[in-house]
Amino acid sequence: MERELALEIVRVTEMAALASSHWMGRGKKNEADGAATSAMRAMFDTINMRGTVVIGEGELDEAPMLYIGEKLGNPEAGGPEVDVAVDPLEGTTIVAKGHNNAMSVIAVGDRGTLLHAPDMYMMKMAVGKRAAGQINLYDPVDKMIEVVAKANNKRVQDVTVIIQERDRHQAIIDAVREKGARVKLFGDGDVGAAIAACLPQTGIDLFLGIGGAPEGVISAAAIKCLGGDMQAQLKPQNDIERERCIKMGLDNPEQLLTLNDLVKGDDAIFAATGVSDGELLQGVRYLGDDMVETHSIVMRAKTKTIRFVRAVHNTEHKPNLLWK
Repeated sequence: MERELALEIVRVTEMAALASSHWMGRGKKNEADGAATSAMRAMFDTINMRGTVVIGEGELDEAPMLYIGEKLGNPEAGGPEVDVAVDPLEGTTIVAKGHNNAMSVIAVGDRGTLLHAPDMYMMKMAVGKRAAGQINLYDPVDKMIEVVAKANNKRVQDVTVIIQERDRHQAIIDAVREKGARVKLFGDGDVGAAIAACLPQTGIDLFLGIGGAPEGVISAAAIKCLGGDMQAQLKPQNDIERERCIKMGLDNPEQLLTLNDLVKGDDAIFAATGVSDGELLQGVRYLGDDMVETHSIVMRAKTKTIRFVRAVHNTEHKPNLLWK
């Protein structure tokens, strides 16, 4: 992939974040998601690439969402052939309620490198660079905590594990607390939570729990850029989901998935723009006089470059903001 593609991709997440931010706190999650999707699709058409959506928000019959198999970019201009994983608005309910941690996210990899993850549950564990190569999803929770404590040069009681606040995670929460480590609970938006485990400044050492498989692959692209590590396992709930995994290329739907299974090769691009304030990014700020500020992150695995991008936009010159 060409390095210029990274900055083109962040323009797409910026536009999706701007479009969805209009619906912040208005109680209309579908409208927020639709605005982000429409803006993202329009911006993709301006990029010189030949992209195929491998992780989106549904199948062809569920359009106008960005669907699996959809072609993105301007193919006539040439450009690289890439896999695209998108979540135009991670946190539709967050935006509807005006809460924190909503983002627009994209992961891009060379063609054939991103796992085609079906929309089902996935068990996930992520750690930062210091603990990379030392984690195992099948280890008991207390051992995981010991590993990250040693890797991060912390006492066990200073380790923080970030877990989604769901009933299905109560046993994990209890195990962390019994070990003496700290629990940080979050509501929605597990891409941002997984990334936070790879950034020392967040104080988070381990991400653990069951969430969406598509979000898992998007997270994996970011974690590869950060030099962290991740393991996962799909959790099909019935024979239909299990068969879908097989059709998408996973002969053993419940196999252990390493970071390189989720994102093959040594290159990937990840971009995100905050819609509301979160662990990773600030949200969209309305400054008055049609000026709006966004905060984004864009990363590339091949170079391990991490860029934080602050941009100020004049909405009068943004034709893809359909709510104007």
